[in-house]
Amino acid sequence: MILTIYLFLVVHQIEALAAVGVDTVILAVTARIEDLLAGEMRKEEQRIGIRIVFSVEDEPMGTAGPLALASDLLGDTEPFFVLNSDVICTFPFAEMMDYHRKHGRQGTIAVTKVDEPSKYGVVVFEETNGRIDRFVEKPQEYVGNKINAGLYILNPSVLQLIPRQPCSIEKEIFPKMCSASNLYAFVLQQKVVKSVIENGVNSSSTTIGEGCTINQPVMIDPSASIGANCIIGPNVCIGAAVRLLDGVCIRDSTILSGTVIRRSTLIHSSIVGRKCVIGSHVHMVNTSVLGEDVVIKDELYLSGARVLPHKSIGESVPEPAIIM
Repeated sequence: MILTIYLFLVVHQIEALAAVGVDTVILAVTARIEDLLAGEMRKEEQRIGIRIVFSVEDEPMGTAGPLALASDLLGDTEPFFVLNSDVICTFPFAEMMDYHRKHGRQGTIAVTKVDEPSKYGVVVFEETNGRIDRFVEKPQEYVGNKINAGLYILNPSVLQLIPRQPCSIEKEIFPKMCSASNLYAFVLQQKVVKSVIENGVNSSSTTIGEGCTINQPVMIDPSASIGANCIIGPNVCIGAAVRLLDGVCIRDSTILSGTVIRRSTLIHSSIVGRKCVIGSHVHMVNTSVLGEDVVIKDELYLSGARVLPHKSIGESVPEPAIIM
């Protein structure tokens, strides 16, 4: 399930990068993760129209080491985006790049406002021009309320600061850039869902009906809508523009974008593809998987069903089966 959440987040980021003209994405992963993701990434390359390259670490390289490892792929002329894979928001990549080019220094960090800065590492910067002065880890006294959001733009010259070994960009590289006045803050005008395994729902923008129960960990796209008296989680991902009507119960499952699930339906340990319609009082369990654009009629029971795309199911599937 955690891998499914990771894949969901990464694809969301890749789509946002492609929307602003990025043509190549480099994923810094271990060999095991490459094996698990390679097939899905090939599909996403075709669907999104972007090149996806793996940079494989033989050992954990920290948050900066992977950049040195991928330096031959990054080039030496244009600035590039760096994203932590556990961040989801409406990425303002175009505005962030404009800001980066205007200040003309080596790096830009996106920062976001938090209510309790003492729980985080705070980014202290000049409000007038954005130049970052220092980082303060879990301050006991108030020094600011903006924290690192895990989105960066870096010039290729930054790669000269990073050794080809395990290294922390936050603790070893950014302080060097600060001391040379080479790092600026870009303030996000929205809350960021970061480390969604811990934080879950961006409830400020997700429509959630009365009487709902959210059992963490849960990740719900801000554009999704949840009806009344739903029970969501644990271990659930809900994609963009998904609509859940009243009384839906989902756990240990992923619902991809554009899907509609009607009243009083139960989904447990299953994956629902894009743009599906699932009727009322449906029970879908036991690692059932629906391809894209599948219709499930009302009051059906699916156990271990694998339904290929663009199918309409009008009868229950009580035993594991592939529906072609």
